[in-house]
Amino acid sequence: MAAVTTTAAERDGVGVERKQSVRIGLSLVAAAAVVATALSVPNGGASGAVDLAAASERDKSALGLPHTDPPGTPPHRHDDPRTKNAISRAGFEEGTADPTTAAERTAATAYVERERALPDPRLVPISAYPSRTDVPATRYAMAGACYTLQAPSGAYAVTGGTDDTSVALAAVPASEAAAFYFKATRLGGYLLHTAAGVLASDGQVEIVAEPSPDADWTVLRGSTGRFVFQTVGGDRLTASGTDLVAGARSSGFRLRVATGECADYPEADINIEGDPHGGVTSYQEVRGYVDAHTHGMAFEFLGGKVHCGRPWHAYGAPYALVDCPDHTLTQGNGAILESFLSGETSHDPVGWPTFKDWPAPHSLTHEGTYYRWLERAWRGGQRLFVNLLVENNKLCQLYPLKKNSCDDMDSIRLQARDMYEFQDYVDAQFGGPGKGFYRIVKTPFEARQVINAGKLAVVMGIETSIPFGCTFKEVLGKDQPACDEAEIDANLDEMEALGVRQMELVNKFDNALSGVAGDSGEIGVLVNSANFLETASFWQMEHCEPADGESADNPQTVLPTLPEQDAIFGAIFSLFGDAIQLPQLPVYGPPAHCNKRGLTDLGEHLIRALAERHMIFDPDHMSVKARQSSMDLIEELDYPGVLSSHSWSTPDTYPRIYRAGGFITPYAGDSTGFVDKWRRHVEWADPRYYWGIGFGADINGLGAQGDPRGADVPNPVTYPFNGINGVQVDKQQAGERVWDINVDGVAQYGLYPDWVQDLGMVADTQRAGDGAAIRDDMARGTEAYLQMWERALGIAADSCRNPGLRKNVSTVQQLVQPGLTTTQVMRRVGQPYRRIGQTFGVCAKTAANPRVMVTIVFDKTGRVLRVQTP
Repeated sequence: MAAVTTTAAERDGVGVERKQSVRIGLSLVAAAAVVATALSVPNGGASGAVDLAAASERDKSALGLPHTDPPGTPPHRHDDPRTKNAISRAGFEEGTADPTTAAERTAATAYVERERALPDPRLVPISAYPSRTDVPATRYAMAGACYTLQAPSGAYAVTGGTDDTSVALAAVPASEAAAFYFKATRLGGYLLHTAAGVLASDGQVEIVAEPSPDADWTVLRGSTGRFVFQTVGGDRLTASGTDLVAGARSSGFRLRVATGECADYPEADINIEGDPHGGVTSYQEVRGYVDAHTHGMAFEFLGGKVHCGRPWHAYGAPYALVDCPDHTLTQGNGAILESFLSGETSHDPVGWPTFKDWPAPHSLTHEGTYYRWLERAWRGGQRLFVNLLVENNKLCQLYPLKKNSCDDMDSIRLQARDMYEFQDYVDAQFGGPGKGFYRIVKTPFEARQVINAGKLAVVMGIETSIPFGCTFKEVLGKDQPACDEAEIDANLDEMEALGVRQMELVNKFDNALSGVAGDSGEIGVLVNSANFLETASFWQMEHCEPADGESADNPQTVLPTLPEQDAIFGAIFSLFGDAIQLPQLPVYGPPAHCNKRGLTDLGEHLIRALAERHMIFDPDHMSVKARQSSMDLIEELDYPGVLSSHSWSTPDTYPRIYRAGGFITPYAGDSTGFVDKWRRHVEWADPRYYWGIGFGADINGLGAQGDPRGADVPNPVTYPFNGINGVQVDKQQAGERVWDINVDGVAQYGLYPDWVQDLGMVADTQRAGDGAAIRDDMARGTEAYLQMWERALGIAADSCRNPGLRKNVSTVQQLVQPGLTTTQVMRRVGQPYRRIGQTFGVCAKTAANPRVMVTIVFDKTGRVLRVQTP
């Protein structure tokens, strides 16, 4: 495989900006990064390298050195790794009290066991890539394969010269023609790759080492089946005698799959054997893993200069998987933000092809969802992916390097456009529009069709601190909101039209909609300071005593002054001078702490508006007071469209979400920690609804991923292993790097199938048989999400699990008429208890029998054929 070399500037087109970044004072970057880090770390932060002689109490704590806790700090271990593994990331979890009774937990566990015993839908293999013909039938069909180019004269394109960089036409057999690997850059656009480089034309047609617009060919297919080529730069490929030249008119070339040796374009591998699974019908029950919280377009957030790398690039992995310019300039030693987050003083800035130091579970500024890694997760069994559009305007403003707007909504619109562009790019790799695995969906019905076709359903969501511009300023003790109901409705209509279907109200700051849970410790101090910059007020935290011992917001450091305060405020003043005068932070009482700020009238209006539009409401990051009020409203509305996506809710709320008919995906974290969370969530399951569970990776959102358990544990993952429907999963390779979940953890998104396998290893060790149980629950997760979403659209829950919803058999027979679609049937009789193959099973009743299973038979297109009763 020929390596494609690049210059630093060419890799991401910011050579000039890199030169400018050198001139930014390192003290300014360091100051901004320290503040920025604190404002964004979702799990409490990671330690950074420090001067031990001058280490603050915070630094000593982070490094496990002897230190003194602030007065009022709850009892805890300073080497406790459970932050990302807690049942609730939204508050301090000291006790283990549960809001449910022992009898309720036992009943829920028994119910889930019965759910696992239900018949599984039949799955069938679906070809990952479309079949290829010798002669491409469309201009998109050449992606990922090698072809010869035959001129109108019958001569073939050949390469030659001392280094095979010259190109000519010759009357040779097809087997001696040059073989060009077609690497799709976009729909209908290609690099034509050989072992020596790529075909380019800048006035002269030749093979060059580096891709560029002069090597990016737009290909069109004529009515005769010949193909014409024109570069993005405007040169047209013309056959002139024995030469290939940049001519005034394009020549039509015949393409045929090459039979000779061909150099593949450098790209990350998948390392999964076997076809992905789909359903025997488009409307049956699905199987697959669901991630309800990830940030696939985060390369654009925080001004577009914090995140290193991106999920795709026209020229592939060597250009997408590169480090940030400010990291590269200092050989990984000046990456203040990365160092603070990862705890490493420096890192190797080289990504592709060596990946020595990144991606890694705690390398939080580097790309984790490159398209081939996402493809591997899909090939390994994932079937639903929620991409949250994310921003933090204040953090963006503080960080000195940026190229994008810091406005939350500007950033959200940009990332939404990126999602559609990314979908097109994936389509280009798979042979044309609609053929890629990444499918943005807007209804659960569309999602079910996509999944049963063997693809990945992608849902668009929002997680930002200031949605719809709904910040506020506190003036003389009263809120002055920056938005009103009409603006909320207009923005929500725009987002709905864009494709958004899932939404949080808050993230890091109090806003005009809700109070937040806040962050704890030294991170909380800094985020609270930023909250003041945004709202002119600090968090209104006060002492509280939750009945279950757990359901509080994050505890605040109780100190009138902090050793770090001068440094923190000094950093802000280094950025902004004397323009900002901050008062001293408030002194909070002893923990537990609860934010006095709850759900506002505007927040209530937004939740009602989400329900009216059948959009999914996520109460994560809200204060306990706001979340409780939001769940009161959800219950008042009898609205099932509620989801906690990444453990930023509290144990008082989780059972309420399940009772409402909602769904929960705990934060992924370590495999050991997730197994513990799974066990608790099983005990909260509501027997009125289909059971399944998913995860919230929060990857690319500055959220740490799962750590490795080690190669020397008694129950490691052994490779290869079998995934859903028998696919064989081996260690993944990209460039020179091979990843092993046992020693690397979840270094990047492609390792989530390996992580699910590890869940089973951990669970089985704790109790025999639980490995199969947790994998089964995870495979049922996508179906559980879809059924929650269906209920959000007004479809009643199934009548087998809910006896009170049963209709008379005769009524069902009257309602379900031949020719109705599956959706029309559900709107009339509710969700089916069974969705196997071409049948739905619903429960009905007669005078003599309170539970009669009625079978509805459909044709292959999903139209009712007949209704059968016992």
